[in-house]
Amino acid sequence: MDKLKSMQVFVYVAQHGSFSHAAIEFAVTSTMIGKHIKFLETHLGTRLINRTTRRQSLTETGQLYYLECKRILDDIAEAENSLQTLENKPKGKVRINSPVTFGNIVLAPIVADFLQQYPDINIELTLDNDLIDTLHEQVDLVFRIGELASSTLIARQIAVYEMVFCASPDYLAKHQIPLSLTDLIEHQCLGFSYSDVQASLALQIDTQAFDQQHSRLTSNSGQALKVATLKGAGILLQPRLLLSEELKRGDLIEVLSHRVPTPAPIHLMYKSKAQPLKTRVFIEFVMAAMSHS
Repeated sequence: MDKLKSMQVFVYVAQHGSFSHAAIEFAVTSTMIGKHIKFLETHLGTRLINRTTRRQSLTETGQLYYLECKRILDDIAEAENSLQTLENKPKGKVRINSPVTFGNIVLAPIVADFLQQYPDINIELTLDNDLIDTLHEQVDLVFRIGELASSTLIARQIAVYEMVFCASPDYLAKHQIPLSLTDLIEHQCLGFSYSDVQASLALQIDTQAFDQQHSRLTSNSGQALKVATLKGAGILLQPRLLLSEELKRGDLIEVLSHRVPTPAPIHLMYKSKAQPLKTRVFIEFVMAAMSHS
C-alpha cells in the first residue's frame, strides 16, 4: 500500500474525525480508508486512532504521528510549489468556499474563464451561506460578505454588496408604495432565512418586516424569493447583483432606495501570505476580474 497516500488519509481523518468524509474526499470506500489506517498502525506497531461507532479520536501516539505527517506533507507540498514556481507552471486543485448568490452570479463565470486559461488547475467550488471553520476545513480561499470578526486570516476587499428593496409592478399597483421602513410592516414582505439570526439583525435594518414572524415567505434561496416577487407575492430585499436584469427590464421596481442597508464589503480570505502558485494565480485572476467588473 502507498505509504504517502496512507499518511494523507490519516491526516484527513485526524482533522475531520470521519472515515466517511475521508472516503468522499479520496473517492474510495470507508473500508479502504480503514485499511489505510490499519496499514500505518501495523507498520508502526501501535494504535493511532480510537474508533467507536459514533466517532474517532487520536491516541496520544496518534497525535504525535499526526503532527509529523502534517509536517512531512507540508514540506512535500512546499517542494512541489517551489518547482512549479521555478517552471512557472501552476497545477493542482484550489478549494474555494463562497456564499451562494455571490458564487452563482459573480464567481462561477470567473472560475469558468480561469479554467480556460489554466488547464492544469482544477477548482472545487463549494457554495454555502453558513460560516465554516476556515482554519481547519480543507479550503484554500474563502469569500465572505459583511464586516469581518477578528481573524488570523489574510483578507482583501474585492467589492461591495448592495441591497435593493423591490416589488413587481402588479404588486405595487395593488398596494400603496412604501415611503418609509415603518410602512413595510403593513406589506407582504419576503424574507431571506439567515440560519438562526433574524433578518433585521443580519442586515442591520430598522424594521422587522423581513423577520420570520412577519414574512409571508421565508427561504434560504434568493433565487426562490426573486421568483415569488416576480409573481407579485410581495416586497423583496436582496442583492442588486441578483436583481439587476429584472430591474433593467422593469419586471421589478425599486422602492425605498434611500433606506437600503449600508453596502457590505466582500472579502477574499486565505490563511497566510505564502500561498502555493496555483492559489496565487487564482487570487490574481479574481482581483483582476473584479477590478474590471
